Amino acid sequence: MNIKALIAGVGVFILAHVITWFQLNGQFFSEWFKKNTFILALFGIPLSYLYIYGTKYCYEGFNGVIWPGRFIGFAVGMVVFALFASTVMNEGITMKTGISLLLATALVAVQIFWK
Repeated sequence: MNIKALIAGVGVFILAHVITWFQLNGQFFSEWFKKNTFILALFGIPLSYLYIYGTKYCYEGFNGVIWPGRFIGFAVGMVVFALFASTVMNEGITMKTGISLLLATALVAVQIFWK
């Protein structure tokens, strides 16, 4: 396992998911986001690069295996979504969301620690 590549992959996925969260959900709390959907759609190109590089780094981090990176990308997205839905949209973490986050964490742990 290449830890540096894995950390880079997780970091890139976090950045991509944060930007994606605002791109998709900004319309619910900001008039600018609501009125500028075309500009927001243009973020799709740089976001695609972030997801491509996040996948690349996770692939390298797991020595050429693609499944772990997919689970990490998914789990990072779940955590970022839950944090921002809770803090920005004041939706809180329900029991159902908490269990989902726990399961997402378990997915990542299985991929990282199971040899």
